[in-house]
Amino acid sequence: MNNGKLDRRRAVGKLVNLSDLLVHEPLAGKSGIGHTRWATHGAATVTNAHPHRAGGVAVVHNGIIENFRELRADLAASGYAPETETDTETVVLLTRRAMDAGLSPTEAARDTLNRLEGAFALCFLFDGEDDLMIAARKGSPLAVGHGNGEMYVGSDAIALAPMTDRITYLEEGDWAVITRAGAEIFDARGRRANRAETRIQVDQARIEKAGYKHFMAKEIAEQPVVIADALRHYTDGGVNPALRLPEGLSFKGIDRVTLVACGTASYACHVAKYWFEQIAGLPADIDIASEFRYRDPVLSPTSMAIFVSQSGETADTLAALRHVREKVAQVVSVVNVPTSSIARESDLALPILAGVEVGVASTKAFTCQLTVLALMALKAAQDRGVLDAKAVTAHLQNLGTLPGILNAALALSDPIARIAEQLAKAQDILFLGRGAMFPLALEGALKLKEISYIHAEGYASGELKHGPIALIDAAVPVIVLAPKDQLFDKTVSNMQEVMARHDKVLLLSDAAGVEAAGTGTWKTLTLPQVAEPWSPILYAIPAQLLAYHTAIAKGTDVDQPRNLAKSVTVE
Repeated sequence: MNNGKLDRRRAVGKLVNLSDLLVHEPLAGKSGIGHTRWATHGAATVTNAHPHRAGGVAVVHNGIIENFRELRADLAASGYAPETETDTETVVLLTRRAMDAGLSPTEAARDTLNRLEGAFALCFLFDGEDDLMIAARKGSPLAVGHGNGEMYVGSDAIALAPMTDRITYLEEGDWAVITRAGAEIFDARGRRANRAETRIQVDQARIEKAGYKHFMAKEIAEQPVVIADALRHYTDGGVNPALRLPEGLSFKGIDRVTLVACGTASYACHVAKYWFEQIAGLPADIDIASEFRYRDPVLSPTSMAIFVSQSGETADTLAALRHVREKVAQVVSVVNVPTSSIARESDLALPILAGVEVGVASTKAFTCQLTVLALMALKAAQDRGVLDAKAVTAHLQNLGTLPGILNAALALSDPIARIAEQLAKAQDILFLGRGAMFPLALEGALKLKEISYIHAEGYASGELKHGPIALIDAAVPVIVLAPKDQLFDKTVSNMQEVMARHDKVLLLSDAAGVEAAGTGTWKTLTLPQVAEPWSPILYAIPAQLLAYHTAIAKGTDVDQPRNLAKSVTVE
C-alpha cells in the first residue's frame, strides 16, 4: 500500500519469479501483505494467487474456508460474483459487501470472521487506510511482532525473527486491529484481550545454510550437536548421569500412554511404543492424529496422552489434543517450539531443543523427538519401579555416547551418495525392518518419497511373505535395516528370501551384523555399534542420507519438495 492506495504483484512458482517481476514492476509503499500460497482450492495460476482483492479490500489467507460454497452462493445471489477458483476469495468478497453496506473496515472484517467456518490465519488491508491492518486466527497459527513505529504479522516467531524479537501470539479465535503504534487484540467474543508480549531467542545461525548446499544437509549434520543439547538439558550429566525431566512429569498411577502425532512424528511414536512397553512395561497406543477423534477412542483418567509435533501447530494434532483434554490424567506435548499452540495448551510441554528446522523433510527434529521420548520411557520405568537408579544410569550412559556415534555415521555420506546414484534410477524401493527398525523402515520410505518422488514403502520384515514379496523383481531395490540384535537372524532370513529373487539388496548393519550376514548382498553399509534400545536414533542418519543423496541425483528440490508444507495447518 502506498499513500493509502492498494496495488499488488503476483507470480506463479518459486519466490524468485515474484522477485524478478518486482524488478520490472516495482511496488512502493509502507504497508504490505503477502503469502506463499499452498493450494487448497484451484490450480496454481496468477488469478488464484494471493493477495486476493475485491474493490478496496485485500486479503491473504493460510488455511481453508470449509463453508466457502455456501458463502459463494450467497455472495453471487447479491451480485458479488467470484473471479477465482479459491475459497479465500469469499473472505474478501464478504468484507467488500459489508463495507458497501456501510460498515467500517474493522466492522466489516469482524462481520466476515463471524461467517467463516474452517481454519484460517488472515490479514486484511483496506484502500484509504494507510495505518490499519487487521489480522485473525482460527486453527492456523499467527503471531504479531512489535517494532519501533512498525508492526509485523507472521505465521510464527521464526518468520518474524529477522525483524523483531518481541512477539505476541494470538490465541484461538483472536483478531487484532493493528496500527504502527501497536495492536489491539480481541477474543472470539469481541472482548478486549490482554495477550502477553514475549521475547524470543532465535539463533540466526540456525536459519542460515552456513556453507551447506541445502538446509536439509545442514540439519542432518547438526544432529550430534542438538541431541547432545537435549541430553544435557534433561540429564544432570557427569560420570553417573541421572534424569532431570520436569517435576510435573510423573508416570506414577499411569496405566497406559496414548501417543498421537502425524507423519514423521508418528513414526517417532511408533518407536517410543517399543520403548515404553519393553523398558517400562507400560502399555502404549499409537494414533495418527487425523484419525484419532473420529474413531471415538476409549480414554481413561489413569492414562497419559502424549502429543508429538515438530511445529507445535499441526492442525490435526492440536484438534486431537483438545479432544482428550479433561479425559486423561495428563496431557504432555513433545515439541520443537515451546511457545506453539500445542505446547501452550498442554499440561506440560517438553521442548526437543532441535533448533530451527527449515527443510520440509524433518531430520534433526525426528531424532530429537526420539531422544526425548527415550528419556520419558526411562522416567516411566523409574517411576513404575521397573528399573532402579543404577539401570537408568546405565541407559543414560549409553545414550550419552550417541553424539559421537552419530558423527561416525555421518562420515558414511560419500559411500551413501554413490549408492544413491543407483537408487535414483528406480521407480519403487522397499524398506524392511523388525522390532523398532520397522518404524525406521516406514520413516526411511517417507523421507525418500518426500524429496526424491520415488515410490517407496516400509514393511515389517515378517510381513514380507504376506503380500509385499509379490512386488520383488530385479528393478526394485530393497533396503534392510538390521543391527545385530535379538531379531537379526529373523531379519536376515527375510533378506535371503529377497535375494533368492534378485540381488539388489542394501544391508545396513553394524560390523558384527555384516559379518554374520555373509556375502551376496548388492551393497552393505557398516554402521557403528550402539546399545540395542537406541539403535533407531542411529539408523535414522543413513535413512536420511539415502533420501538426500537420491534426491540430489534426481535433481529435485530438496528443501521445498512439491506439494508439501513445513507446518500442516489444515485438516
